[in-house]
Amino acid sequence: MMRLRDWLWLLGINVVINVVAAVTVAEPGNSGWFDVLVTAWSGFVISTCISSICAVVMPRVIPALSSRLGAWMLWMVVIAILLVLAVAGTALAIGVLVVVGRVDSWAGFVPAFQDTVKVAVFMTLVFGVYTTITGTLKSQLNETTLALRTKERDEAEARRAASEAQLASLESRVNPHFFFNTLNSIAALTREDAARAERMTTQLASLMRSSLDQSSMPLVPLDQEIQNVRDYLEIEHVRFGDRLRYDIRVDERAGRAAVPRLALQTLVENSVKYAVSPRRGGASIAITATRTSDRLRVIVADDGPGFDGTQIPESHGLALIRGRLEMLYGRDATLSFVRTPGSTEVVLDLPAAYA
Repeated sequence: MMRLRDWLWLLGINVVINVVAAVTVAEPGNSGWFDVLVTAWSGFVISTCISSICAVVMPRVIPALSSRLGAWMLWMVVIAILLVLAVAGTALAIGVLVVVGRVDSWAGFVPAFQDTVKVAVFMTLVFGVYTTITGTLKSQLNETTLALRTKERDEAEARRAASEAQLASLESRVNPHFFFNTLNSIAALTREDAARAERMTTQLASLMRSSLDQSSMPLVPLDQEIQNVRDYLEIEHVRFGDRLRYDIRVDERAGRAAVPRLALQTLVENSVKYAVSPRRGGASIAITATRTSDRLRVIVADDGPGFDGTQIPESHGLALIRGRLEMLYGRDATLSFVRTPGSTEVVLDLPAAYA
């Protein structure tokens, strides 16, 4: 549908075209501005009548025909319609000119129509075909833009779903083995140290609540992740005893920075699995977090035998973390591995945004 702005634009174009045409055909020195405007008036009435009819009819006809006709047949029908509209618009315009006195009387209607219709048909075909082409291209552009936006929205939804699936996969890594091992440890402590068993039960409940809370945001403050890690390490310390030694140092400015939920716990679990569990003497785990003006750097280091960071299966927790980082930050976050004799470091580097 034509809006008021479109109609004003159409009238403005007709004014400019007809004034320019009147100035072009005027004899130099013999025509003043009044004569130019009087000459332009007739052309303005004719062009406005024809263009107005075309503006009303063509936007309704073209979409209906496009879905039914092939390209060549469509253009033949469009040209035929433009011819009909040019003739009808010319007849209407001559009638208006008779009424306002620009044509002497109704007896002069036919001669005036015959003098005008050929030029009107030619101009209507030129501007009508041009407008139809540009309108069709604009419509196709709008459809393509809408399709691209829909595709981008679907891709974003797919990325979000994949991120949620990966998060669910990480959450499921608080697995039955850990759960039942913890319950066995609690049962063993119940007779020996009831207070410690009670504290361990509370820590397990807190850890499970954090891990299984599906409504949680994908990003949480580092302080919250650190507390989950402390609960996890305290529970595992009951199981491994002095074989598990750990130290946690977090920069005060880093505590409020946002990190992917369960990411740090997954890194610590990795150290427990590869450094503490397989060795009789256990291992030490050091967790440090520092923050600069715009970056957060978290390091989980252990003195175990390490693992091959270049051959991590896609289903592994570290691979899932790397995928989540890419979804959340693109290339602005990294998960890297530094392995030296007697030491393995997993480094999480990401933007220091507040949670």
